[in-house]
Amino acid sequence: MNIILHDNELHLRFAPLTLTRPVGDLRVGILTNKERWEKWIPEAEISFETEKYLSKKYPRISGAADIEVNAAIIPTEAIAAAIVHLEDNQILVSEGTWIARRGEGNQKIKWTEQHPLELTQRWDLFQKNDEILVADYFLLTGGRESQYISTSNTIIGDPSLIFLEAGASVEGSFLNTTSGPIYIAADAEVMEGSMVRGPFSLGEHAVVKMGAKIYGATTIGPYCKVGGEISNCVFQGYSNKGHDGFLGNSLVGEWCNFGADSNTSNLKNNYSMIRSWSYETGTEVETGLQFMGVCMGDHSKCAINTMFNTATVVGVSCNIFGGEFPKKFIPSFSWGAVNGTDQFQLEKAKEAANAMMNRRGLELSEGDHAIFDYLAKQ
Repeated sequence: MNIILHDNELHLRFAPLTLTRPVGDLRVGILTNKERWEKWIPEAEISFETEKYLSKKYPRISGAADIEVNAAIIPTEAIAAAIVHLEDNQILVSEGTWIARRGEGNQKIKWTEQHPLELTQRWDLFQKNDEILVADYFLLTGGRESQYISTSNTIIGDPSLIFLEAGASVEGSFLNTTSGPIYIAADAEVMEGSMVRGPFSLGEHAVVKMGAKIYGATTIGPYCKVGGEISNCVFQGYSNKGHDGFLGNSLVGEWCNFGADSNTSNLKNNYSMIRSWSYETGTEVETGLQFMGVCMGDHSKCAINTMFNTATVVGVSCNIFGGEFPKKFIPSFSWGAVNGTDQFQLEKAKEAANAMMNRRGLELSEGDHAIFDYLAKQ
């Protein structure tokens, strides 16, 4: 069985994070939707229907038994069971939203249970992170036993809502589960003096540095390093905010770095509703939210003491520095972003990306080069 996660024309809705990945490969909660489908239907081959320039890195794998799935729908056991039984040319729909289809999808099958949890806007990634993270926690830990939790920690709330995978280390920290569970993935570490309120997820080989203050619902993806104060944020992976400074209601791509003492505003001084840049419309749009920090695309970096305005949007491969607030929208390959913005030259940007990736034993793939080349021309 081939399950194809279809972007459903939402590619720009979730940009800048989706400038470098399909919608179905966005991390929210603990997992990506690709990883969730692999859990629910382990025998299936999961791939993507996405933008052409992304398809070299994220190809579609097709066969005789293809099922296309709306990549913005968060799968559950019931949804997985329903799509497995779809017949040719059937489409599963709920309140006008298609969930999955086989073939042309001419015959509608109504989903009679509660409308599925769906991502409809970029900021849903932190707005709905609480509910999704809790569901992922029980999906991953159900019927399993946590590794030993050191008595050097102070636990507030139910200790059964803390789960440490093999190789995880948590010492001398305050862990509070009264608002949600805490999941520490394999070989991840929470250093001494940290204070963590759930729901919280720390990915494989990721590190919470000494004395960090983390409020849920927060997701730190694999191989990240974080410190300082973090509240209701989602890190995709391989990114660092290793020092003091505040990051709230924010989304961070892969291979990003925040300089020491960088801060984000997540609330306007007049407490009014927030407008934020939309790649879909090419303008600022009303979000209906009062709290929103920064959204930073892959491979972007900021210097020490950077001050981000409320709801700043940063594209891919930006180098942000200067003594004033950067602009609220920083296009991809920007160099500076304060007093006028220069262009980060493509080859230099690739060199910088590889320099960071090499520290993890990785480098830009052919697919990554194709993505960089495409975005640099936009």
